Amino acid sequence: MSIIAEYNPDLALRNISEFKSGDRKEEECIPENLKGGEIYPFLKKGQRHYWLEGEIPLVETKGEGKLSRPKASIIVLEATYFLKDKEVWTRGKYKVIEFFNDDQIHFEGFEKL
Repeated sequence: MSIIAEYNPDLALRNISEFKSGDRKEEECIPENLKGGEIYPFLKKGQRHYWLEGEIPLVETKGEGKLSRPKASIIVLEATYFLKDKEVWTRGKYKVIEFFNDDQIHFEGFEKL
C-alpha cells in the first residue's frame, strides 16, 4: 500500500464555464466575479499539499498541466482531505490578496514580484 500525494506550488482551478455546463462542481472552478480580499472555497481531486505560509498563484487549468498565467495572488487558509466514493479529495478555503487583469509576470518561482 502507498500514499499518493501531490505538492502544488499553485492552486489550479477550472474555468467557471465547466460548472455552468454541469461538468464540474462550483468549488472546482475560479469564481466568475473574483474579488480581492474575499474568501472562496476550493475542491480538488486527490491528496494535495499547498504552501500555507505565504502567497501563491491562482491559475486556470484546462487539465493535463495546461495552466494559465496567474489570475490572482492568494493565501490558502485551510486544506482538508476526505474520502468520497473511495476516492481522496482535498477541499479548503483561499483568500484573494490581489487580482491580476493582465498578462504580466507576477511570480518568479515562489517569489511574488
